[in-house]
Amino acid sequence: MAKVAFIGLGVMGYPMAGHLKAAGHEVVVYNRTTAKAEAWVAQHGGSHALTPRAAAEGCDFVMTCVGNDDDLRSVVFGEEGALAALGSGAILVDHTTASAEVAREIAAAAAENGVGFVDGPVSGGQAGAENGQLAVMCGGTETDYARAKPVMDSYAKATDLFGAAGAGQLTKMVNQLCIAGLVQSISEGLFFAMKAGLDARKVAQLVSQGAGGSWQLANRHETMIDNEFDHGFAVDWMRKDLGIALDQAKAMGVSLPVAALVDQFYGEVQQMGGGRWDTSSLIQRFRKMDGQDV
Repeated sequence: MAKVAFIGLGVMGYPMAGHLKAAGHEVVVYNRTTAKAEAWVAQHGGSHALTPRAAAEGCDFVMTCVGNDDDLRSVVFGEEGALAALGSGAILVDHTTASAEVAREIAAAAAENGVGFVDGPVSGGQAGAENGQLAVMCGGTETDYARAKPVMDSYAKATDLFGAAGAGQLTKMVNQLCIAGLVQSISEGLFFAMKAGLDARKVAQLVSQGAGGSWQLANRHETMIDNEFDHGFAVDWMRKDLGIALDQAKAMGVSLPVAALVDQFYGEVQQMGGGRWDTSSLIQRFRKMDGQDV
């Protein structure tokens, strides 16, 4: 068992840190809103710290899961950042969905202090975090990954290493690009089925068993049909992720026309007041165009 700090107790980080404690690790947490850290300790035990540096003091591993590149830099760097407290041989694992650039930046800074680094963005949503069934896409050295994997296994059903620092973030971009295209296609298909007078539930259930099946269709068709989106992965966060992927693609000279179009569609959902709706709310565009209340 290891001494582990977990920084960032959002909808993903809160249960992930809980799985670490349940697995027997000594866990100290930090969250920008102290009340959430206090609530976590009341539920799971362990302890909380008032700064990232204090949380990381004496730890073997520090896990971060925050909002974006700037949030990540704020908890890693500086006098009160986690990196300032880590000794040689410790490993910093970042589960934020961020840019490959910031992953490489942190990896270089960590290496100067003898600290290992793994960028490990996750997929599986809030349910995956709560059930300990996340997929973790990693970048870093084989040595650092091998040391971090048993700790990540506390909340992961699958992990893999895809290359040097930044490779995990690049893999997560692939994940988000695939999801965006899928959700748009499913929205079109389900709305088409409803307008055609078909039982969209029966259609989705059968299509899910064939070549048109996907996790998104199997797990989101009912709430999409029922017009329920107060759950899951928020549109605001998907637009953030797609923006990272589109910027990366531009730097690589790669055209992503479907992703760019779906990003615009998500912008329309935000204008409808759906920034916190689940990403499956793309179907609301069709309802609105059809004159329905959304």
